[in-house]
Amino acid sequence: MFSVNTNTDNGFNTILLQDEAAGTSVAIIPSCGAVLHAFTVLHNGNLLNVIDGYDNEADFKTNVTAKGFKSCKLSPFACRINNATYNFNKKDYTIQKFLLNGSALHGLLYDVPFTVLKTWAGENSAGLSLLHQYTGTDKGSPFTYDCEVQYELKTANALTITTTIINKEKHEIPVQDGWHPYFTFGGAIDELQLEFQSKEILEFNDVLIPTGKLLPYEEFGSLEKLGATEFDNCFTINFAECQPLCVLRDKAQKIQLEIYPDKSYPYLQIYTPPHRKSIAIENLSAAPDAFNNGMGLITLAPESSAHFTTTYKITSLP
Repeated sequence: MFSVNTNTDNGFNTILLQDEAAGTSVAIIPSCGAVLHAFTVLHNGNLLNVIDGYDNEADFKTNVTAKGFKSCKLSPFACRINNATYNFNKKDYTIQKFLLNGSALHGLLYDVPFTVLKTWAGENSAGLSLLHQYTGTDKGSPFTYDCEVQYELKTANALTITTTIINKEKHEIPVQDGWHPYFTFGGAIDELQLEFQSKEILEFNDVLIPTGKLLPYEEFGSLEKLGATEFDNCFTINFAECQPLCVLRDKAQKIQLEIYPDKSYPYLQIYTPPHRKSIAIENLSAAPDAFNNGMGLITLAPESSAHFTTTYKITSLP
């Protein structure tokens, strides 16, 4: 049986989706950017949270950017906008909210409050639907739109997350969507194995902006130890391969994360932070700097919507 409950944890007001029979739970914090705070499974008799989250509410509010935007919703753009500027429909815009080395980073909704639209629970799933109504407050994105985020915990430790963007303007707007979860199995990532299905890596310049070139890429097409590999890269996803299209495995603990993006997320960004205690594996609807290079950018018509869906699954291995 599944259930939905509220909880207070280290100053966070969380909503818990629970599979009571399996011992699986998902914690979401609506007031802090609708972040995925925890995804906890029962493994070998112990509870294991695979999400690298925040210590408490003060930690989130103070360090969400310094700690790499962990678990944040990336909207209306993801990753970087070069020089924080872009041109849309023959007009120039400059993002104001957060800049690093001259580039705008990770959108405008990463720390905003979301409201709860509805919750539900039944025999096979529990879910939560959240809403933020963006009113064009940043001069660099004066476009009104709704961002709805739906979390649904299902059987077999599967969590499906769907984002819906609804254009509330009377003209078209530019849209990119992404997620920024950091995954951990409790130790250093060097001993973990990684696999993802891609034939191409985006060439970046020295400030991590795509040059427009796609280069052949053949590594990590099957499970391979991470070792000292450093990532801050974006890849195209090869949907010709079978799902899951990305796997992160802890061979020693016999457990793995599986990622099942649908075709609304054709890019995969991977980042290994210097502490190497977790790894960011990010589903993206478009490439970094898409507002300038157009790689995957969606131009959303008035009063129309776009949907983006991915599923995370935690599997214990024999």
